[in-house]
Amino acid sequence: QYSLVGDAELDEGAVWEAIMDPMVAELGEVVWIVDLNRQSLDRVVPNIGAPRLAGMFGAAGWQVLTVKYGRLLEELFARPGGDALRRRIDEMSNPEYQRLLRCTPAQLRERLPDSPELARLVSTVDDDSLYAAMRNLGGHDLRAVGDAFARIDDTRPTVIFAYTVKGFGLASEGHPQNHSSLLTAGQFAELAARCGMSVEAPWQRFGADTPAGRLCAATAERLRREAVAPAVVPPLPVDIGRTPSGRATTQAALGRALLDLTREAPEVARRVVTLCPDVSSSTNLGGWVNKVGVWSPDERRDWFDDDPETILHWREKPNGQHIELGIAEGNLVGALGELGATWSRWGQPLLPIGVLYDPFVERALEPWSFGIYAGGQSILVGTPSGVSLAPEGGAHQSITTPSVGLEQPGCITYEPAFAIDVEWTLLASLARLGRPDGTSAYLRLSTRPVDQVLAGVPADPAARERRRKQVVAGAYPLRRSAGDPAVTIAAMGAMVPEALAAADRLESLGTAVDVVVVTSPGLLFQAVQARAGHGPAQTWVLEAAFPARRAAPLVTLLDGHPHTLAFLAGINQVRATHLGVTRFGQSGDLDSIYHYHGIDTDAVVAAALDLL
Repeated sequence: QYSLVGDAELDEGAVWEAIMDPMVAELGEVVWIVDLNRQSLDRVVPNIGAPRLAGMFGAAGWQVLTVKYGRLLEELFARPGGDALRRRIDEMSNPEYQRLLRCTPAQLRERLPDSPELARLVSTVDDDSLYAAMRNLGGHDLRAVGDAFARIDDTRPTVIFAYTVKGFGLASEGHPQNHSSLLTAGQFAELAARCGMSVEAPWQRFGADTPAGRLCAATAERLRREAVAPAVVPPLPVDIGRTPSGRATTQAALGRALLDLTREAPEVARRVVTLCPDVSSSTNLGGWVNKVGVWSPDERRDWFDDDPETILHWREKPNGQHIELGIAEGNLVGALGELGATWSRWGQPLLPIGVLYDPFVERALEPWSFGIYAGGQSILVGTPSGVSLAPEGGAHQSITTPSVGLEQPGCITYEPAFAIDVEWTLLASLARLGRPDGTSAYLRLSTRPVDQVLAGVPADPAARERRRKQVVAGAYPLRRSAGDPAVTIAAMGAMVPEALAAADRLESLGTAVDVVVVTSPGLLFQAVQARAGHGPAQTWVLEAAFPARRAAPLVTLLDGHPHTLAFLAGINQVRATHLGVTRFGQSGDLDSIYHYHGIDTDAVVAAALDLL
């Protein structure tokens, strides 16, 4: 795998998170070519520090190769005074070197020498040779690059620092502001002629009977591969059939659903790969990890396998299905995107699931979004989430992630309220992976224990299937009043118990209430848009959850920013109040935290009464 990396891109911290991961040092046949042109978008970077960068790669176990000079400069270095020339170029600052690239031969003769020895060497070189030698860096010399490629050690990752001139061969080469510069029509035509091309026929091929044409034909034949017949993920169950009881969290339900999958659909479960940034145990993946093992290129002994106090067994083996990536969310979603693209690249679909603390979804969003854009299909699980984890502390509380999921292209977001909702939405999300029309998913889960009896899962098989379809489609009615409702409460995720408690209180006051559970604000919004002619989504879920005949003033409630569900008022054009969380950082028991943020039962009752 060859990757071309800009030198300024090494300023990005996520790059070093990847380089320093211990697993990376064990990967062979990975080559990064660093285009070392000393320029960023706006300037010449004063201190690239290539030796320092090389040392950092070397310390991480990489093979480091440097291609600094081309053959013209190497020939000058071999002449009398060549050592002085090498020293002069090596020691000058990046901006000074770039300025010399913009000089005429006469100016070079004046500016380059800093010693009599170097002046004598320069005096022996003609203008054209001197001008060409100053920009004869190794990255532009194919022979020097080829020599570096021949030295690649395939048993470990390799980085090649290839010194180059940005805009090499163009009128703007080496200029600090050349990133946005354009060629004139004349310069473009001159470049085409110099390359043996034509502006009028830019896609012309080399003649079949020319050396270049024969080389291209031979290379195409050598690289030809038979098309890989894409494998299909075995059928997934849509409902494992259990009805959870007792008190449970949606976070714990994830691990239980994965274990159930190994029993109910083992062929599918073998394609599941989970990834974590060092939070496997705290996100309830322990049972799954114990079952499937941890991936490692080589089998390693678990020295705690006989320790009775060890609950999470870290069995590392080549067929393990869990990957631990250290505290580096960028690494996680980068790998997630690649694993999610195997269906199109290798014809073998994997079902990758990345699990991380929900507030760090925003840290990981850009690379995950790019992975989706590039064809990777995966499931990202954010847990624990919201201020519901306030007993743990204030720093890990997420607010805007529900709307982030709603707005992410190529992704369906779910925030289940009950364990059965987790199972159904997870199975539906897995079924959308690894196929040409596939879609990624984001599940936002909670560590709040909830009485599963509140889910009211229908016992009748047909009614249960109807509920399942509504859960997967985005919303379902959990409670309907006997007559027309005076108010509707639409709640999401961990806040459903408050919605039900508020409904009980309001009913005792003589106010009829409908309670609707929202599982996917994104799918509901798509349905609203489709009903207005803006998109192809199905709209039946709107009538199922918010029928016009039962339209009433609306209170929305979630453990996240209230604007996430604000659009629901537009379904039936009703008055509404939106409750949620707009700040974070307080820690305490749930009752106190919910009261502080105005999302407790009292707040819901008050909001409903205000609307009435």
